[in-house]
Amino acid sequence: MELIATATFGLEAVVKRELIDLGYTILRSEDAKITFEGDEEAIVRTNIWLRCADRVFVKMGEFRAETFTDLFEGVKSLPWEKWIPEDGRIIVNGTSVKSKLFSISDCQKIMKKAIIERLKASYPRDYFPETGPVYNIKMTLLKDVATITIDTSGSGLHKRGYRKADVAAPIKETLAAAMIKLSFWKPGRVLVDPFCGSGTIPIEAAMIGKNIAPGLSRSFISETWPRIEPSLWKKVRAEAFKAIDNDVKLEIYGYDIDPKAISAARVNAVEVGLSDEISFRRAAAKDLEIEEKFSIIITNPPYGERIGEKDEIQKIYKDLNRIMSSDDTKSLYLITADKSFEKAMRFKKCDRRRKLYNGRIETAYYQYYGRKPE
Repeated sequence: MELIATATFGLEAVVKRELIDLGYTILRSEDAKITFEGDEEAIVRTNIWLRCADRVFVKMGEFRAETFTDLFEGVKSLPWEKWIPEDGRIIVNGTSVKSKLFSISDCQKIMKKAIIERLKASYPRDYFPETGPVYNIKMTLLKDVATITIDTSGSGLHKRGYRKADVAAPIKETLAAAMIKLSFWKPGRVLVDPFCGSGTIPIEAAMIGKNIAPGLSRSFISETWPRIEPSLWKKVRAEAFKAIDNDVKLEIYGYDIDPKAISAARVNAVEVGLSDEISFRRAAAKDLEIEEKFSIIITNPPYGERIGEKDEIQKIYKDLNRIMSSDDTKSLYLITADKSFEKAMRFKKCDRRRKLYNGRIETAYYQYYGRKPE
C-alpha cells in the first residue's frame, strides 16, 4: 500500500532519509509529505521509529473532484471495508486550496455519507453505532485533486510522552531531533545547549545517541484497529527495546538561567530514563565556559517572541560570539526567527543556513562548522 509521512516544511529530506534507513522505498517526496511503500508492519515501525515526521497516513486514493458528485463517487469507490469495522467511529476532516469545492463542512458530510454507503455493501445493516475504534479520515483538496487518507498516528509524533514539565515556548521534539540529525554531532563528542529550557534538545540527542525509538513509550490510534494484529506492535516494540545501546557513553550538557526550566528539564529526563546521561545545570550564557575541544552547541535561544527587549537578545549574541571565538574547533547550530541574527552575531559567515518552521514561526537554522577532529 502507499503510506504518507508528513513533515514540517524544510524537514522533508530528513524524514526521507529516516524512511530509507528503515528500509522503505520512497515513491514521491513533495512539500511537507513523503509517500513510501509499506505494509501493516511499516505502519507500526514508522510510527515507533520516525523522529522527525509529524504523522503517518494510509493513502486510500486520489482523484479529481470538481463537484460534490465527483467527491461522493470518488470516496465511495475506495475500499473502506478493508479498514473500518462495522462499529468503527468515523471522523472526517479536510482542507481545500485553490479548488472549486471550498466548503469543508459540506465536503465532510458528503464524504461520511459516501463511506457509510460503501460499508453498507459489506455489512448487512442500515445503522452503524460508531462505538468502536476511531478512524480519522482526512481529505486534502489541492487544485481540484482530492487525496484521501487515514491517520494512523493519532496524536502528533512529536508527543513522545516524556514531557511532563514544561516552560514557555518549548521547541517541538521532532524539530529538536531534526536539528541534531542535521548537525555533525555523534556519541563521543560533547553536546551543549546553553538555552535548554525544558531539556528537549539534550533529551532528543540522548535518545538518538542511545538509539531509543521515540515512539517506544506511547500509544497510537491504529493500535486499536482490527486490521493490524496486536502481535505486530509487540514484535516491533520488543525489537526496539533490544536495539537500545546501553553501553554508549554520552557527554550532553544543558544550561539555562531560569531555575524553573532546569527543574522541568530534570523531571523530563527522569521520565524518559536518561537522567544519568545528561547534566542539567543553572547557568547564564555570560558565565558559560566550554573547555572541551570539538564541542558541538545546538540550541534554540530566545528570539523576541519570548524576550521583548532587544538589548537582552544582543547580550545573548555577544555571549555566543565569545564562546565560539575562544576555540575554532567548536561548532554552533542555532535556530532563530531573528532575521538580524547573523549580522548581530558579529562572527564569521555561517557555513549553511536552512529555512525551518518552529510551530508556525518561520525561522532560520544557522550552522557554523568548527575545525574537524584529526
